Amino acid sequence: MLAIYRQLLRLYPPAYRQQFADEMLAVFLDIRADIAKKRFFAQTVCVVREILGLIGGACGEHLRCFLGPDSGFPLRGRSFVMRNGFRFPNTTAVLMVLILCGVAVAIKKGEEIAMSLPHVNPGVEPIHLVHSALLPPVVLLLIVFYAAGLVGWTILFALRRSGVHRLAQLSGEQK
Repeated sequence: MLAIYRQLLRLYPPAYRQQFADEMLAVFLDIRADIAKKRFFAQTVCVVREILGLIGGACGEHLRCFLGPDSGFPLRGRSFVMRNGFRFPNTTAVLMVLILCGVAVAIKKGEEIAMSLPHVNPGVEPIHLVHSALLPPVVLLLIVFYAAGLVGWTILFALRRSGVHRLAQLSGEQK
């Protein structure tokens, strides 16, 4: 079986094969070791799946080489395809669009429910500015701490005790 798998690896383009063949072979050997204790049918299904995946991957890589590395396949059979520049599963954009559609439908349904019950929702009054009792003390505290830090840095700078001055005073052999 291993000899067949090695021969099928030759279906890939040479550059891809050179970069990934050893890793693919190691993964196949790991899979074979994992399924060695399973039934014959499970082993057969796993090996057939791996071989079909290898053939499909080789066709995809040849198509990518033919069309160019930046060509995208909008309807791909597998969502996780390893290649250089791999960042997200292909289904990410589709799932984002589905979530956006779900949010839009939920907003529309909420508006319909609100319109069907006009007597329940009273009119909205103008929003008045509310003064925060917490904001001025927080701003004052930040100003005080900033000023204390500035005073401390000024004292250290005046005494030539800051780290910048100490590093500047080191001789060339101590650096």
